[in-house]
Amino acid sequence: MPFLGATSFWVKLSMRKFENKLVSIAELKSLCEDLKQKNKKIISTNGCFDLLHLGHLEYLEKARELGDVLICAINSDASVQRLKGPQRPIQTEGTRAKQLAALESVDYVVIFQEDTPSEVLLKIHPDIHVKGGDYSPDELPEKTVVEAGGGRVLCVPLTPGFSTTELIRKIKT
Repeated sequence: MPFLGATSFWVKLSMRKFENKLVSIAELKSLCEDLKQKNKKIISTNGCFDLLHLGHLEYLEKARELGDVLICAINSDASVQRLKGPQRPIQTEGTRAKQLAALESVDYVVIFQEDTPSEVLLKIHPDIHVKGGDYSPDELPEKTVVEAGGGRVLCVPLTPGFSTTELIRKIKT
């Protein structure tokens, strides 16, 4: 029994380390204004991140290497359902946000309600917005917003063999 208490203590302690990475859009806007005054290069990315896997981890590491601060905007549960269907997300937005915040490569996590991250990007004006190589910059609806704010959009190669859709398919079979 004492071991469970010790485990609970360490889980709570580690949670505190990344709780301050979970921010609202308003907090994020203020943070980005401060970061830009300090000449920090802001990198953003977005997605559902429903079942975090190696492909996500490598993608986020590549994105983080492009600048000083990595902001990860995640779709809310309602947004994921609109985009992926009523059986998704597998994990709640709170769980997905905490998992991402626990990663060393991620500096801030924000949840957005819309189907695209454009509203978030309008407020933070990233220097670079990163997406996976399964997209091209020209097909992304947020490209116009990023470029209007002085940033650019990059797509980084994906890690072959890893996708949330494929993981779900494997689990079901």
